[in-house]
Amino acid sequence: MTLHHLWIVLRAVVMREALRFVHQRERFLAALVRPLVWLLVFAAGFRAALGLSITPPYQTYITYETYIVPGLCGMILLFNGMQSSLSLVYDREMGSMRLLLTAPVPRWWLLFCKLMGSTIISIFQVYTFLFIAWLFDITLPGWGYLTALPALVLAGLMLGTLGLALSSFIKQLENFAGVMNFVIFPMFFLSSALYPLWKMAESSELLHDICAANPFTHAVELIRFALYVDFNPTALLWTLLAAGIFMGLAVWGYDPERGMMTRKR
Repeated sequence: MTLHHLWIVLRAVVMREALRFVHQRERFLAALVRPLVWLLVFAAGFRAALGLSITPPYQTYITYETYIVPGLCGMILLFNGMQSSLSLVYDREMGSMRLLLTAPVPRWWLLFCKLMGSTIISIFQVYTFLFIAWLFDITLPGWGYLTALPALVLAGLMLGTLGLALSSFIKQLENFAGVMNFVIFPMFFLSSALYPLWKMAESSELLHDICAANPFTHAVELIRFALYVDFNPTALLWTLLAAGIFMGLAVWGYDPERGMMTRKR
């Protein structure tokens, strides 16, 4: 197996994901409607209810709308990562996933290719969301749109590996749809996506600790700092650690001798 063969597999899987996305326009619209509703409708209510005056670590005063933009970018990555993994469960039921996994390619590379395809689509959706936010005069530092790209890639990979890990342990499509809601909403609301951790600490130290341990919090903070042309090494470390753990679980789950295939015999 040469690098050329690995590249062919990567290109084929990414193109398959892209074609599937092109034929699912509703998925694109749904991915944008959720964060835009939060940004344009709920932001004003949350700001008034919480009385937030945000002064983030970058020492720059920002509005609540610009504060939650990184969290809503994370929401797009999280939902798309889960939806992409939902398609894996569907492919497994249809038999195409089993055929793909029998290819003479390392199992981890096949999963990584699937992960890259979904991450590229997620990033396209994120930048579309940022463009629409800009049209509504919700702007961020100009260079931030560029410096955020590596953070978005890493966060997308981490959240995508979470979906892969879950899909490897769930047999039926209907069960995975329920698990998606059970995972997505706690991860999103128990994070710094909508309000800072210090605000959580004012309410409950336990709640603050849960939010601080949430991998999604660190993904959001990584994006938030990058959008303001800053760097958060702690968020980077925890995001990388979570991505490695989730990827290890996914590879183990899709191992035919120990994971998914064994349970189906």
